[in-house]
Amino acid sequence: MSTGIRRAGEEDRAVLVRLLDEAFLHDPVSSWVFPDEEHRRRVHGLFLGVFVDVALAEGRVDLMEDETAMALWLQVPEGAPEEEDDTPARMREVSDPDNERAELIGRLTGAIHPHDRAHEYLLMIAVSPEHQGRGLGRALIEPVLERCDREGIPAYLEASSERSSRLYERLGFAFTGTTVDLPDGPHMWPMWREPGSG
Repeated sequence: MSTGIRRAGEEDRAVLVRLLDEAFLHDPVSSWVFPDEEHRRRVHGLFLGVFVDVALAEGRVDLMEDETAMALWLQVPEGAPEEEDDTPARMREVSDPDNERAELIGRLTGAIHPHDRAHEYLLMIAVSPEHQGRGLGRALIEPVLERCDREGIPAYLEASSERSSRLYERLGFAFTGTTVDLPDGPHMWPMWREPGSG
């Protein structure tokens, strides 16, 4: 198993979108946003491509050298944003304009995102289905968390399933106490990690 990690760039966009699409196609949240599987297969990559574009432009994307896994990170400064985030509207516009859920998911997670301290935000992490369960996600996350520990920076994420929340707990993340409750849908688990808690 290759564990080499490199920073991805615009030239890797298609690979990044493919990894996200494959990893999250049957995820509870993606299935809620796009209930019809055939339709989801058509628009899911467009929807997730917005996350890739945001991370490439404003954050950092770590990619396994063998292109089996990737992580999208953003550095979030302290304080509430000065402008409204247009990412949720773009998610809907580029993927499924008539689908309110394609925008609502971003609005709901944005509403609970903490802004009282600067932190690293694990926006998304994806491991190709055939390589899941081999520790690739952990291998991608740990170097960033080690840097967070050295620099005294907390980290934040939203787990899209209870199973994944348990995996993040092993890395020192703790549930914030309030789930994101999607209307008639699944829950998401906001999780915070204090530096040095791994």
